[in-house]
Amino acid sequence: MKQTTTLLLTTLFFLCFSCSQSHQTISFDTFGVQPDSKENASVAAVKLMEHLQSREDDSPLTVTFPKGRYDFYEDGSFTREYYISNHDQDNPKKVGFALEDLKNITLDGQGSDFIFHGRMIPFALLNNTNVTLKNVHIDFEVPALRQLKITAVNKEADEVIAEIYPKGNYRIEDSKLVVEGESYEFTPYVCMPFRADKRLAYQRADVAFNPASVSEQSPNTLSIKGWGQLTHTSPGERFVLRSYHRPTPGIFVSECTNTSFEQVTVHYAEGMGLVAQMSENITLDGFSVRLRGKDDERFFTTQADATHFSACKGVIISKNGLYEGMADDAINVHGTYLKVTKRIDNRTLQGRYMHPQAWGFKWGEPGDSVQFVESEKMELVNQHINTIQSIQAVDQPTEFGAKEFQLVFTNDLPEQISEAGSFGIENLSWTPEVIFSDNIIRNNRARGTLFSTPRRVVCENNLFDHTHGTAILLCGDCNGWFETGACKDVLIRNNRFVNALTANYQFTNAVISIYPEIPNLKDQQQFFHSGIVIENNTFDMFDQPILYAKSTDGLIFRNNTIQYNNEFEPFHWNTHPFFFEKVNNIEISNNQFGKEMNWNEAVRTELSAPGSVTIEE
Repeated sequence: MKQTTTLLLTTLFFLCFSCSQSHQTISFDTFGVQPDSKENASVAAVKLMEHLQSREDDSPLTVTFPKGRYDFYEDGSFTREYYISNHDQDNPKKVGFALEDLKNITLDGQGSDFIFHGRMIPFALLNNTNVTLKNVHIDFEVPALRQLKITAVNKEADEVIAEIYPKGNYRIEDSKLVVEGESYEFTPYVCMPFRADKRLAYQRADVAFNPASVSEQSPNTLSIKGWGQLTHTSPGERFVLRSYHRPTPGIFVSECTNTSFEQVTVHYAEGMGLVAQMSENITLDGFSVRLRGKDDERFFTTQADATHFSACKGVIISKNGLYEGMADDAINVHGTYLKVTKRIDNRTLQGRYMHPQAWGFKWGEPGDSVQFVESEKMELVNQHINTIQSIQAVDQPTEFGAKEFQLVFTNDLPEQISEAGSFGIENLSWTPEVIFSDNIIRNNRARGTLFSTPRRVVCENNLFDHTHGTAILLCGDCNGWFETGACKDVLIRNNRFVNALTANYQFTNAVISIYPEIPNLKDQQQFFHSGIVIENNTFDMFDQPILYAKSTDGLIFRNNTIQYNNEFEPFHWNTHPFFFEKVNNIEISNNQFGKEMNWNEAVRTELSAPGSVTIEE
């Protein structure tokens, strides 16, 4: 008995010792910076990364940050050359945390504020496996965006008086406003107009900021003349001044596997809140791009999308988030078409990244499955699927920084694919499933969510509250944005839509807009999207357009509730609740409407065969 007890105690000791060894914890303050000290935490971040990369084993490790404020400056930070999807490829970039080539690491901010100074990427994650970031608030001391609060309007003098936020960090030069960051400057030329309640202004999308003159009435109070906004503007409104420049996202993820973000908040970034490319399995739980509460003086958050996923695979989960005040969408999931620029032989093509903000990063790997699309009609070429045998950059030594690639395929190519036509190459291997659930999207410019993936998409239990444009967009474009691809399995259920579409943007034909970009729709023979179910949603709307679909085969709209309010005057050019172009197998059934529907006027159908739309009410 004594021997058995001793053996048991010994076993428990080694188990406890093993557990303590298998999951270690270190504290950030051991690297020389304490919270709330205003010391340069960038230096300590570099030391931390050196320590993590020097580890001899891959056992789980958690880095904790004693709760408080940490300030990160460009001086002493990482300097990196990164090529980031849907951003401006200006290099080098300053980085707060360059998490590279790591395994089984968790960074736990314990609710801390990470405040960045200058033009920086707060977090970059590259070539990692099983890395988690949690309990962190990301913000910048001096954001690049500037906000004008209108305090007076003088129509006789063609003048508005406005207070600028944040205070300081600007100058007037040749009667123009120049924004001064901590390491950069620019002249804003466009703005987002907000009402005093932080909602985007009705029917005012992308207002030009081109006044005849700007002068300083007193420090931080500006006299703006000859702007052309007097007929629309009243005291209390805010105008968020900006450009379309996207130099640095808040979080950059590239070529990672199993990445998680838990209770992470981005309050500001001069690009997207989070952008991921060529990565597998990403979970966002409680990830938010939001203001600092109802009393926050700011009306804005990110310069572009809250979250963006380019050429990822596995499963993307985004749940329990709050997205507000962005200058673009809450989420965009897509791949990128390469345009065929040269046919070398029957198994070899050259293809090129076309959009100026999407190039320089890996596009594919040997073994990836691809298909080909004719751009004008957005039709697949012979339903032909091929496999990459080899891929190499043409204009650079490697894919890093490249725009053009030579691709060798395992099978012969269809004869018509060449530079003589307009063809795109789509990588099917790097396409993800998406679960977007239990989120709030409100008071943002442009659109709510964009999904362009052939794998299953579930969009459920979300609140879309006053998105300035379309709430949900299923797109696909091999002509301008070059963002793939066709959706095949989409479930949109149990969402609530409140007064979306208070302004017009690209692809915003209805609250839910299924809008692939197809220059020659008339001659198209194949449908682009398919397999879409929209059910059990509530639409609380002031205007008519609920659902628009183009080039879609298989769409069900059922068990939805549509009710109407008088918050705004109807204005949209699309006066039909249902507008379809080139569709087939459309079912509208068992929906409840807050007013009597005249179906002859409610549904508009073009370029479709008779009987392609079935209505059962």
